Amino acid sequence: MNAIAKVGAFAGAVVALGGLGSAVGATVGPLGEPERAGHQKHEAAGGGRAGHAGHGATKAPAVTGLNVSEAGYTLDLVEDRYQRTADATLRFRILGAEDEPVTRFETAHGKKLHLIVVRRDLATFQHVHPVMAADGTWSVDADLAEAGTYRVFADFRPAAEDEGLTLGQDLFVGGPHEPRPLPPAATTSTVSPYQVDLDGHLVAGKTSRLTLTVTKDGEPVTDLEPYLEAYGHLVALRDGDLAYLHVHPEGAPGDGRTEPGPEITFSAEVPSAGTYRLFLDFQHAGEVRTAAFTAEAH
Repeated sequence: MNAIAKVGAFAGAVVALGGLGSAVGATVGPLGEPERAGHQKHEAAGGGRAGHAGHGATKAPAVTGLNVSEAGYTLDLVEDRYQRTADATLRFRILGAEDEPVTRFETAHGKKLHLIVVRRDLATFQHVHPVMAADGTWSVDADLAEAGTYRVFADFRPAAEDEGLTLGQDLFVGGPHEPRPLPPAATTSTVSPYQVDLDGHLVAGKTSRLTLTVTKDGEPVTDLEPYLEAYGHLVALRDGDLAYLHVHPEGAPGDGRTEPGPEITFSAEVPSAGTYRLFLDFQHAGEVRTAAFTAEAH
């Protein structure tokens, strides 16, 4: 992902998820490269620069989204503790050199920044698009109706950089809660009245071709609508540490060869064997819907 990424960055993420990558084919997580000086006080283990992983790549991509600071940039939540509410307003900044807010970003998939908000048990998922004020403070409404610990991923590309970043920070919602178990691996997800079927398998360190087929009331959907300049966005999160990947589909609306459904095909790499949660955003009849899958990588 030219990572938002939102998943996108799997991103449109789910996550290329700076900014979600616009290349045709696989656009996944980061390619590790030496970090620049700056914001070392915020650094956490893991993570790497965001970039591209093309077809046929054999080297597993480094993970992304594990660091709150990286390459001289920091994700700075104005507040990281909330009471339960369905209409919370999240505010944050991207800090650069000397802790000054960054205000210039490149546009990727129609947005200058993609924000993914998930609860750490992967029971909830939101892909939203904040608006930036003149002082560099971003804001967006999010549903925090359920208590628990959330992970916030900011997927963006500063104007001064050649590649994008995905930074992550935890957010806490007060109140009693019981983590929900991850659903078992399955190849079908129902978002009534839609059904999405997954064909393909994740293979650690190799390019995996995944095809998702959308039907409505048992009939193929052949008029999917472009959403963030694609027919679908897929975000993958690794169970355990929530390592973030965002992948965009092969082809693009209007390229003369990509049909608007029922199939959306992705080329994706995951960095390791294990369990992943996949979130597909697609738009039909003017509404964006999200289908979720649990998948095992071997």
